[in-house]
Amino acid sequence: MAMSNASPIILALDTQDISIAAQWITATRGSIDTYKVGLEFFLKHGRTGLQQLHDVADFDLFLDLKLHDIPNTVRAAVESVADLAPKFLTVHASGGTKMVEAAASVSPNIEIVAVTILTSLSDDEVYEIGYREPALSSAVGLAALGAKSGARAIVSSPFEARGIRNAVGPEITIITPGVRPAGSDANDQTRIMTPAQAIENGANYFVIGRPITSLSTVSLAAMGEKAAEILASVR
Repeated sequence: MAMSNASPIILALDTQDISIAAQWITATRGSIDTYKVGLEFFLKHGRTGLQQLHDVADFDLFLDLKLHDIPNTVRAAVESVADLAPKFLTVHASGGTKMVEAAASVSPNIEIVAVTILTSLSDDEVYEIGYREPALSSAVGLAALGAKSGARAIVSSPFEARGIRNAVGPEITIITPGVRPAGSDANDQTRIMTPAQAIENGANYFVIGRPITSLSTVSLAAMGEKAAEILASVR
């Protein structure tokens, strides 16, 4: 599919340390536009921590809170973070149509992202949870529900991206975790692909963390070089 000028890399700032997260942004900003802040960081530092990161550099925020509650509570939760101006904000598609609609109703400037099946889950675990279909079919169904309910983006593993693209069409943004450069450890991800494979399968963005951030133990320059290398592999 056609690539935009924006970098497709979303770097996961999986740390509780503000200074470390700031260093990671500084080291990779030349190749990355969007940074993911999840529960680990947000529960510890909140909006003050995010402001400190934005003082380091201008970037697009992927706020990965995976909201999942009754519609009114989720609407209020989105309202409570709307002033942080996240580009992306995640909710669980399994929360249902009314919940996703409530999240999407808050602001046209926030792309609500419907999370389908977590990339840490195998098909056996998907069945164990109670889904009747394997990960692929379940993710496609959840993606279709999210898109019709007002979500403007979908999160899935790269293995489900092609099926989801066929189901939701070209206008919906697809974001894939579970992406590792060739030769990298899988860590706690089960369904993984390389960045190039994820883009080829229909993803607009892919989330990556440790293959880049672990290099901070070598040097910040090494992080920047790896980010540039990954970007080059999909351009």
